[in-house]
Amino acid sequence: MVLYACENGIQRFRAKMIVKVHLYRHHQERGKSVRKIPCAEFKGARKSSKVLQSERRMRLGKEVGYARVSSREQNLDRQIIALRKYVPEDMIVTDKASGKDFNRPGYQSLKFGIGKLVKGDTLYIKSLDRFSRNKEEAKKELQYFSDLGVRVKILDLPSTMTDISEGQEWILEMINNILIEVLTSISENERMTIRSRQAEGLAAMPIDENSGKKVRKKTGRCIGRPPVGFPAEFGRYYGIWKKREITAVAAMKALNLKPSSFYKLVHQYETENTIAAL
Repeated sequence: MVLYACENGIQRFRAKMIVKVHLYRHHQERGKSVRKIPCAEFKGARKSSKVLQSERRMRLGKEVGYARVSSREQNLDRQIIALRKYVPEDMIVTDKASGKDFNRPGYQSLKFGIGKLVKGDTLYIKSLDRFSRNKEEAKKELQYFSDLGVRVKILDLPSTMTDISEGQEWILEMINNILIEVLTSISENERMTIRSRQAEGLAAMPIDENSGKKVRKKTGRCIGRPPVGFPAEFGRYYGIWKKREITAVAAMKALNLKPSSFYKLVHQYETENTIAAL
């Protein structure tokens, strides 16, 4: 189609080739030149249905699903069935790996390579624990997608599934911020709970009479490093070291001790000898 634009209106003529827009006046004899301008410069030009569909896809972005189970023996079918309501099955990325971190081949393909998610794309996940079991890491990843402009929709969290109309992107940003804050609170609460349980478990452990350390009930072993005993020739090397006949480094090397262990034993040796002298 060839469009002729003039002061009185637009005359439309069909053509078999490409679409162009010509600025034209009814009376060319007025002496004004005709300038050809591309279609994009003329707002009255209509776009074909294929162009509109292409632009719509670009504006909406691609939609991808992500499913994960922890081991090869587990089944992904339940998650895939739920995700198929929103994305085609060939657009679902899967992993059979632990959720302790994000070092998974499927997930990494969403961030790097040809199929990586870009601004305007949408990522569907069945539930938050399928995304990650490490809440702190999950928070960082959600912030990454938010900054990138990727929409994350979690099927089990209805607030993330809300459709946002054009011009109301601030609502999407608000939802993402709320989700990130909720994850932060959950993460902090979990850390506090773990610390509390650890403290209660330590308090309930028996104490070894010889070392004074807590003892595990299951294994019977002391918590922490095993106590360092005096080497066979510690007294002799201690004496010549005190007389400055050898350096501390030479004494440590001869006794096969680290600096911290050496000086700890020196302090213990001197304390025991002082008490014995009294």
